[in-house]
Amino acid sequence: MSLRLLASTATVFLAASPALGGLVAGWTITTAFPTGTGNVPTGQTYSVGAADQGAQTTGSDLMSWHASAAATYTSPSGNGSQYAFSSNNWAIGDYYQARFSTAGFLEAITVTWDQARSSTGPSAFEVVYSTDGGTNWNVAVASYTVLQSGGGGAPGTWSSLTYNTLYTSSFSIAGLENQAEVLLRFRATGAAGGTTGSNRIDNVMVYSGEVPAPGAIALLAVAGLAARRRR
Repeated sequence: MSLRLLASTATVFLAASPALGGLVAGWTITTAFPTGTGNVPTGQTYSVGAADQGAQTTGSDLMSWHASAAATYTSPSGNGSQYAFSSNNWAIGDYYQARFSTAGFLEAITVTWDQARSSTGPSAFEVVYSTDGGTNWNVAVASYTVLQSGGGGAPGTWSSLTYNTLYTSSFSIAGLENQAEVLLRFRATGAAGGTTGSNRIDNVMVYSGEVPAPGAIALLAVAGLAARRRR
């Protein structure tokens, strides 16, 4: 399996029949985490909850796990969306995990996501998955590098208003279709430069069949935010 950067072309995504293809589950991090003294989430794990988009949101979950109970979770600007899922106190083996079902989706599964780090956040990651509840794990992406957002030498800075294609990656893998449960981990394989070093993830999307261009993914996040504001 190979990791690739997707081309940047803002097109409208027209999903196929839900029984065959389309958006399975997607997390655009729609809610800000608590802030203020004594309110910021800390601990070994934190979850942003079920996917906010897609046909299989029920039972889905996006969470982070850290060996250190001092890990802090925040929601800074996303990559072209209002919020991202960020944490610090990273150690080798810590991870973000998406849980979802692909039951009834018969076309090849592709996962796309945006990820960035601070200057001292971990940069070396892998993607592993399990279809048996975590008993056995398989490697989907053996190694990838997370780019820095902001600061000297960074190719860009994440903004809620501007999407940057450099931070978007994807992979496709056979065997994830029509599974009752998939556990997918974005796992650190290298240490952070310090306990305050952070890593953030955004726009985690699981597709069956056709995949829209990254610009269209960002537009879906903005459209969802606008709809919530109207309500």
